[in-house]
Amino acid sequence: MPDPRRALGAAGEDLAAAWYEAEGYRVLARNWRCRQGELDLVVARPDVLVFCEVKTRRGDAYGGPAAAVTHAKQQRIRGLALRWLGEHSVRAPSLRFDVVAVRKERGRAPVIEVLEGVF
Repeated sequence: MPDPRRALGAAGEDLAAAWYEAEGYRVLARNWRCRQGELDLVVARPDVLVFCEVKTRRGDAYGGPAAAVTHAKQQRIRGLALRWLGEHSVRAPSLRFDVVAVRKERGRAPVIEVLEGVF
């Protein structure tokens, strides 16, 4: 039986990737994993390389989606980004860390909020 939370997360990541592509970014990696964890999205334009954490929720009962990206999670994502950079020969003039908050409530169109450079 499929895990509904995993399916919700994958749907949010699909929406986030589509948003970045519509804005002219190229998706370099989705769900990149290593022993230390996972990067949801790595996207790039010629001027910037972005490491993106996607948080999807059905509502705000436990706080908004972006609130789930704690300081500890930010530090872990930074470490993962360094590891990803060490394994890939991608060069960009700047790096950025984004959070995409997706609200996907039943019976309503999804709401996507892209928070650029938040950590």
